[in-house]
Amino acid sequence: MQKIGILNSSIAKVLADLGHTDTIAVGDCGLPVPAGVLKIDLALRLGQPSFFDVVQEIAKYMEIEKIHVASEMQAKNPQQWLRMRELFPQEKTGWIISSHEEFKKATSGVKAVIRTGEVTPYSNVILHAGVIF
Repeated sequence: MQKIGILNSSIAKVLADLGHTDTIAVGDCGLPVPAGVLKIDLALRLGQPSFFDVVQEIAKYMEIEKIHVASEMQAKNPQQWLRMRELFPQEKTGWIISSHEEFKKATSGVKAVIRTGEVTPYSNVILHAGVIF
């Protein structure tokens, strides 16, 4: 049994299989999952686990070179926006900001969508894998 790291075996496998520029999405419990994309559903009940807790934990173990968020997050979920800015400062991590509709289209190319129990609007991100060397 693994002692440290991501204990969820599905997430651990997805992270281990990522290569440079591969992407995964982490979203709220309402984020649609495109046909053919692996869905890892962590939702236990409304609000749990939270979007930010899941993103923060994944960021400990994934080399992330850029993130993709919907522009609507800034106005409609400013608290989440600020937390993301703190976790992924632009001087270290590239940001792609698009409309929510464009964001949803971009999820069709991710390796997996990890759905949380989050119930606040626009709590979604696509994480782009960097390279560790």
